[in-house]
Amino acid sequence: MELRIKQPIGIELVKKGIVTENDIEKALDYQRNHSNMKLGDILYELNICDPVKLIEEIGELIGAKGILLTHDLIKIKVNDYISIDIAKANKAIPFEVSGGKIKVCFPNIIDNQKMNTIRLLFLNKGLVMEPYITFQQQIDKVLSSLEGNASENITNTGKNTPITELVDSIIKTGIERRASDIHIEPQEKELRIRYRIDGELFTAAKIEKEKQQQVIGRLKAISNMHQEKQEAQDGRILLYNDYNIRVSSQPNVYGEKFVLRLLKKNVNIKSIFELGYPGDEQSVRKSFNKKNSITIIAAPTGEGKTTTLYSIIDYLNRPEINITTIEDPVEIRIDGLNQIEIGPKATFSGSLRTVLRQDPDIILVGEIRDLETAEIAIQAGQTGHYVLSTIHTIDSIEVINRLRKMGVSNYDIASILATSVSQRLVRRICPHCKKERQFTEEEKKIITKIMDKYGEKVDFTDLKTYETVGCKMCNNTGYYGRIGVFEILNVADEIKQLIVNGSSTMEIREKALQLDYRPLVVDGIKKVLKGETTLEELNNKLLIY
Repeated sequence: MELRIKQPIGIELVKKGIVTENDIEKALDYQRNHSNMKLGDILYELNICDPVKLIEEIGELIGAKGILLTHDLIKIKVNDYISIDIAKANKAIPFEVSGGKIKVCFPNIIDNQKMNTIRLLFLNKGLVMEPYITFQQQIDKVLSSLEGNASENITNTGKNTPITELVDSIIKTGIERRASDIHIEPQEKELRIRYRIDGELFTAAKIEKEKQQQVIGRLKAISNMHQEKQEAQDGRILLYNDYNIRVSSQPNVYGEKFVLRLLKKNVNIKSIFELGYPGDEQSVRKSFNKKNSITIIAAPTGEGKTTTLYSIIDYLNRPEINITTIEDPVEIRIDGLNQIEIGPKATFSGSLRTVLRQDPDIILVGEIRDLETAEIAIQAGQTGHYVLSTIHTIDSIEVINRLRKMGVSNYDIASILATSVSQRLVRRICPHCKKERQFTEEEKKIITKIMDKYGEKVDFTDLKTYETVGCKMCNNTGYYGRIGVFEILNVADEIKQLIVNGSSTMEIREKALQLDYRPLVVDGIKKVLKGETTLEELNNKLLIY
C-alpha cells in the first residue's frame, strides 16, 4: 500500500480544515515529551478535534479506510480468527467477517510487512483481508481487553515469589476486578488464569508450567480438599473476611482445573427495580406475593435467576411473615429468613416435605429439578403457601411445557402457576467513559421493526445512545456491571383455560400477546432506548438481527 501523502500530515490536516496551525503547534509541543507517539494519536489524545473525522481524513491521506475502532464495531470473537500473540505482535484487530472478506484494523501508520503477514494468515483460512486504520490507543485498548488486565502482582511474579503470595494475589486481583469466578486452568505449556467479569471471561495471566503443582497444592490446602486425590472435588475458602469462596476442581488432560466462585458474605440485596425489573410497585404486587400459588423464574444457567429470587424475597420479607428457603447452596445469608442448605443427605423434595411442617408463609425452593419436587411445591401452593422457584428454560411460556414434560398435569399447572418470569443479563454501558451519540439509520430501522411487531411505537426525536469507549474502571471493555432484561407472563384466566385444554405453547403465546405479555426483546430495546445498554450487546445475548 503506497502513501498518498506528499507533505507532512499536519500541513495536510490544516489544509483540509480538520485542525488549525495552533492545534498542530500544541501537538508538536506534546510530542517533544512523547516522542514515541504519532501526530494523529496525539491529536486524538488531546481531544483537539472530532476523532471520527480525524481518523477518516488520516486514512484518506495515507490510502486506507480510517475508523474509530470501538468494542461495538467488533462483530466477531477475535480469538476465533487470530491468536492474541499474533494480534499483539502485528497490532492487528480483525473485527468483521462477511462474504469471504475479513476487516482488519491496524494503527494509523502503514506497515506493509505486518499487513502482509496478516493478509497471508487469513488467505490460508480462505479469507480476503480488507485493511482499516485507527488510533494506536484504540488498538491498545482492544488488545488489553482481549488479554485481560491482571495486576502486576500476577504478571510480574518472579521465580522466587512464594506460592502463598502468588495464589493470594490471584484471588485478591479477582476481587478487585469484580470477578464472579476465577478459572485456574492447566495448559500444555503454562497455567492460565482467567476472570469472569460481567459475564465475560478475560485472560488475566499465564504462569510458568513448573509452578502448576505448587499452585494446585496451595489451592487444595486452603479449600480443605484432599491433596492426594486426582479427581473432582468441592471445597470452600474462608480466608477472606468479606467472601465465602466456593471451589471446584476437575482433572483435565494437562492437570487439575480449578474454578473459584467469589460470593460476597454481607452483600446488600438490590431492589427488584435496581435489577432492571420493568414496571412499578403496582405491577410487582400484581406479579408476586399471591397465596395459594407458585412464581417461577426461568433462564439458562448464569443469567441471574437466584439474584432475582433474593430481591423478591427481600421485597416480601416482614417480621410477621415466616419465610423459609431451600437452596443448593445458600449463596447469600439474609437476616430474618430460615435458610436450609441442600447437602449429601438432603434433597429439595425431602427438605420441602419437612419445611411444610414448619408453618411457613413463603417458601423459596432453589430449583424445581424433577417431578417429585414439582408435586410437593404444587401441594405447598395448594395448601395456602406462596412458593418461589426457578426452572431452566428459554422463556416464561416454555415453563408450562417444562412442567408438562416433568409429568405435572395441565390442571395442576393452571391452578397453581401465578407468574412466570424469564430473564437475561446484559452488560451496562460504563458510566465513566461512555460517549453520547445519535442512533444510526440502520439502528433505527432494526428497533422500529421489532417494536412495531409488538405494537410498541418509538419516537427517536430526543433519544440518544452511547459509544462504548473503554477505561480503567471497566477493564477497557466499555461496559460496567449488568442489568436484567425481563419478560413476565401473568397467568390470567384466559391463559389458565388454554393450559387446562392442553393448548400448545404457540397458542398460549398468541393469547398472552393479546394481553400484557411482551417477550424479552421488547424490554431489551427499551433499555437500549434509555441508554442503559447497547443494541450490539442486546444482539449478542438475544440474536435479534
